[in-house]
Amino acid sequence: MKYQDAKFLTSAPDIHSLPTDEGFEVAFAGRSNAGKSSALNCLTEQKGLARTSKTPGRTQLINLFELDEQRKLVDLPGYGFAKVPLAIKEKWQKSLGEYLQKRECLVGLVVLMDIRHPMKDLDQDLIYWAVDSELPVLVLLTKADKLKQGARNATLKQIREASLAFCGDVSVELFSSLKGLGVKQLTRKLNEWYQVE
Repeated sequence: MKYQDAKFLTSAPDIHSLPTDEGFEVAFAGRSNAGKSSALNCLTEQKGLARTSKTPGRTQLINLFELDEQRKLVDLPGYGFAKVPLAIKEKWQKSLGEYLQKRECLVGLVVLMDIRHPMKDLDQDLIYWAVDSELPVLVLLTKADKLKQGARNATLKQIREASLAFCGDVSVELFSSLKGLGVKQLTRKLNEWYQVE
């Protein structure tokens, strides 16, 4: 699968404005400052594919990127942002929830968490929801370059053990878009979900 060929397809405020519900979609979700856009740009080797911002909470729409006719990457609105009016926050949460519950072609969920602040309540809610829906989850512990190797590996072990409590298909990997750490593991998992030979 050539992730470098990803191209922007569309932005939608809610599930009703998305393209036809067919093929395979893998969604990226995470707190607003977890490094979601950076991870997508790192995966596709394109600096400006997903817009990164110094201001958390900029992704207010569901953004779709096309890999081929059958396969898409989905950048979901970030959650857990502070400096946003409540009404807008609720609207995003609604579109996020609707997408996750009703999109039939969703085959996997990548949940990104800053390795220094993993498994916040909203992260766990999201994983529990996915497991309930029998959706496989890949947890990426982002910004792994911010920790020394010992601390990094200790956190990875701790989160892998904690993830057993979800009783579902949940795997955990280290990730750093700066160092390219974890890109191989991410690509392997996506290929599996997209059923790429």
